[in-house]
Amino acid sequence: MKQKEGFYGWWISIAAFFTFGLSVGIPYYGMPFFYDYYEKTFGWNRSDIVFGFPLAAVCMLWFGPMVIPKFSPRKMIVVGTGLTAVAFVGFGTMGGNVYVYWALWLLYMAGYILSGPISHQILISQWFRKDRGKAMAATYLGVGLFGGISSKLIAKPLTDMLGFQGALLAIGGMMVLAWPLALLVMKDKPADIGQFPDGDSQAHADTKVAPQTFSFLLKQPSFWLLMVGSLCSIGAIGSINQNMKFVFKEQGFVDQNTLNSLFADATMMILFSSIGGRIVMGYLADIFPKKWVMLATYALVAGTIPLLQMVTPRNPSYVYIFAILFGFGMGADYMLIPLMAAEQFGVNTLSRAMAIILPADTIGQTWFPFLIAKIRENYGGYSAALNFVFILAFAGAVAIALLPNRKKQDETLHLQKPGAVTASR
Repeated sequence: MKQKEGFYGWWISIAAFFTFGLSVGIPYYGMPFFYDYYEKTFGWNRSDIVFGFPLAAVCMLWFGPMVIPKFSPRKMIVVGTGLTAVAFVGFGTMGGNVYVYWALWLLYMAGYILSGPISHQILISQWFRKDRGKAMAATYLGVGLFGGISSKLIAKPLTDMLGFQGALLAIGGMMVLAWPLALLVMKDKPADIGQFPDGDSQAHADTKVAPQTFSFLLKQPSFWLLMVGSLCSIGAIGSINQNMKFVFKEQGFVDQNTLNSLFADATMMILFSSIGGRIVMGYLADIFPKKWVMLATYALVAGTIPLLQMVTPRNPSYVYIFAILFGFGMGADYMLIPLMAAEQFGVNTLSRAMAIILPADTIGQTWFPFLIAKIRENYGGYSAALNFVFILAFAGAVAIALLPNRKKQDETLHLQKPGAVTASR
């Protein structure tokens, strides 16, 4: 069908570009900038500093499946960014009690689950079908852009002006900028304003399909392969993002200004490169089988990890090669997970699928960085730890390679859950 004039979906994508960038890009990618300040100011060891995130991920495992399928994406964005704001105000005013620091991570994690990937993925998947890859890529550009400037143009200059605690307070205040967009611009689904996905004149068949149950999903081998594959790859990416500044420091960048600048530059290059990864892979995902696009992305992430060990004061230019390639793979990695979930299980089951997959990915994204810090402590360096990260990323690629093709999965869903497709006949 030809797209209707005045289709509102692209306005949803534009608004999501900003709300996603604010809710995830700035706080998630900006927080590691402050880790060495916690180390110097409070005397905490590195594993304690990175422990807050994984602790919160475990404690909040129940939160996603219980809350996400029941509430509007727009409301989740408002409440989630509010919780993130409160958490960052806490980070900026806390003393040296590490237990208070860990408790604040619980607030941050609740905000991340509500206003982060899932709410935005549901919005885009409801509004788009044929152009879902392109629309998802456009939305994820916000994370790349805002994340890319989070250290160099936000955290670093704010820290120079206000100190690191004042910078944390300012970042918390930025979260409320998402509220007017979520409340006044966004709509949860096309039916809210009398439209259909892609601007078509009638609903697509998959929007009429009844959602699958949690128990059904847990019985599907493809669900476990997607969850394990994404957990491994996201865990590898999180391990690099959360420990990268410490890796640079250990590899010889000991001057604070030099270290800050290198980390800020690397983060910006990674996130800007991720924009290219999202655009290219989002476009390819609308043309080629998503499984193979996803496999190529996961393989790229694994292949770039050894490059990090080559970044030293004698060879600082290697940071550009590492950052560009790693960022390209990272950007596409996150974006392809909901696209694959929607293809494998249907758009109306996406909220349930991602309500399990995202917390699982968050476990990998948070606990593996903590494990890397522990491996470093036990082995006296990051070499063995980064070898483990490489194996982890490779395992993720293998899991994705084992996913069934779309036609086979459609047949499986039809045979095992016939009642779920009667509405589309």
